[in-house]
Amino acid sequence: MHTFQNRRNSAAPGRRPTCARCLRPQSHCLCARIPSLDSRTRILVLQHPDESRHALNTARLAVLGLRNASLHVGTRHDPALWRVDGYQARLLFPGPDAAVLQATPADATPTLLVVPDGTWRQARQLLAGNPELAALPRVTVPSDAVSRYRVRHVALPQALATIEAVAAALAALEAPRAFDALLAPFEALVAGQIEAMGQARYERHHVRREGSRMARDGEGG
Repeated sequence: MHTFQNRRNSAAPGRRPTCARCLRPQSHCLCARIPSLDSRTRILVLQHPDESRHALNTARLAVLGLRNASLHVGTRHDPALWRVDGYQARLLFPGPDAAVLQATPADATPTLLVVPDGTWRQARQLLAGNPELAALPRVTVPSDAVSRYRVRHVALPQALATIEAVAAALAALEAPRAFDALLAPFEALVAGQIEAMGQARYERHHVRREGSRMARDGEGG
């Protein structure tokens, strides 16, 4: 079950040929690394339009790797997307009232997990423009989830890439099952970006900046 919108034209003038499925340049197609995983949990990604145009957005990779997932692009969304019989809807969004995800018993109603995709500002815009979405019970992934997203700066040290958040949420909800396979194309994407920018430039713009931030915030070891 895959739903995608705002697909870019793989033959657009002036652009390198891109894979119509993963939207990466054909020379760096990630499809061979994308799994096809089943899950009791349904994943619904609501992507801000600006994020859909970002070269390093990972939500599409997450949805492609899951059979029970869909992605919708826009700023307003029909509540019917998360009002699905046989599921209990939850909003993956951190905050003081967010419950930490735990394993769902086999005899309990499975979760439909709504995942806003975008920057923190864009995610807040999605919630502000969709009051019924904002009213859903909020959940968050366990605090031990650590990001491997080494090529995109984030506002918060505990922030995860969307695909990482989805994998961590599924691992919590469907424990003891692991969803590490979902991250295979993401790891290849990150490695490719580091290779493209060169190790020296990567260390200058990412590793050193991260080290300075950690020292400033008192998180350095």
